[in-house]
Amino acid sequence: MSTVITYGTFGGPEVLEVSDEEVPEPGSREVVVANRAIGVNPADWKALAGGFGPQRFPATLGFEAAGVVTAVGDGVDAPQVGDEVIWHGTGAQREHSLVRATHVVAKPANLSWAQAAVLPVAGATAFSALVQVDVGPDDTVLIHGASGGVGSMAVQIALALGAKVIGTASEANHDYLRSLGADPLVYGEGLAAAVREHGGVTCSVDLAGTADSVATTVEVLDDLERAVTIAGSPESEAAGIRAKTDQKGALAEVVALAEAGRLDVEISARFPLAEVAEAEALVKEGHTRGKVVLTI
Repeated sequence: MSTVITYGTFGGPEVLEVSDEEVPEPGSREVVVANRAIGVNPADWKALAGGFGPQRFPATLGFEAAGVVTAVGDGVDAPQVGDEVIWHGTGAQREHSLVRATHVVAKPANLSWAQAAVLPVAGATAFSALVQVDVGPDDTVLIHGASGGVGSMAVQIALALGAKVIGTASEANHDYLRSLGADPLVYGEGLAAAVREHGGVTCSVDLAGTADSVATTVEVLDDLERAVTIAGSPESEAAGIRAKTDQKGALAEVVALAEAGRLDVEISARFPLAEVAEAEALVKEGHTRGKVVLTI
């Protein structure tokens, strides 16, 4: 048998249950992965609360993980049994996952299980947003919410693409942003003036989605075609700021940057799989600087 986390009704972390299930058998073009670490993301608690619409119960949270391939189905040339992999999909909060082979990439040897597991959601989100506004060597990008899990990766990816970065965060996280290579500013009143004092920006990635972040983007950016948000709101829609769309190949690009040592992944907390409720509650608070993972 294999451990799985399920929920039978919408609610908070308290509705999550630890259960058992049979180890799955792979079908055509599928693989089975014995997960070693599973990323915990805000999308988990949003799904748990019913934010993504109707759900067939019992359901399982989780959108990313890393582990070892234990079985492969027909038509799969890669990966093979024994390969260490990173994968993205749904229902990741379990000991063994059935995964489409096309949703799997090789895990770099220089990354821990925890670091590898959190690349698909935060890393691919950050990369997609930056590519969407065509960030390059001649740019200075304003990243709202730069110290969080997605933000810290966005800072590093933007720098790897050759851009300069101005990142907003609470003052407590400014030294952290400086260590990543960003120029930190405090969000809130006076931000637009501070951005202009720092020479202005050519593009913006909004990871915060607040009324203030939208207003600042509109005030400091001449071309709103070079603005994107991952947290759409009535304010961003009214301003004409586009929502992020996923870029093909984003995960592979992010993994390559991490393998090359150009993307440092900070893990702020680790929980055993059975303590998933505590992990989800911590992420829901929204104050973690790095990423939270479940370990097996």
